Amino acid sequence: MKKVITYGTFDLLHWGHINLLKRAKNLGDYLIVAISNDEFNALKDKKAYHSYENRKMILEAIRYVDEVIPEKNWEQKIEDVINHDVDVFVMGDDWKGKFDFLKDYCEVVYLPRTVGISTTKIKKELVLAK
Repeated sequence: MKKVITYGTFDLLHWGHINLLKRAKNLGDYLIVAISNDEFNALKDKKAYHSYENRKMILEAIRYVDEVIPEKNWEQKIEDVINHDVDVFVMGDDWKGKFDFLKDYCEVVYLPRTVGISTTKIKKELVLAK
């Protein structure tokens, strides 16, 4: 079985997220999604609208996702790849080159982002709509 892993906050889920998850799943048989827990988001100075538990529940309901695990820190990626026997690490191409150190452990793929949508864009538009 070919295992794929991706990481993200996955807050305010939108079609760009679904597109990424679908394409990631197409690279293997089993998709693991590591989502930033609330404590890690605080360390990154990032505030998610939905709690970790709610984001986890939403992702677990998506047919492309086989398993959801917490992302607690930047350093855990090598450990996750080894412990979960991952074959392919996937991220959006806005991270291109940042995770090439994982090539010693698995294939690294940077997928193009979906044009025209992002959580940042949604948040900005919601603020402007007030």
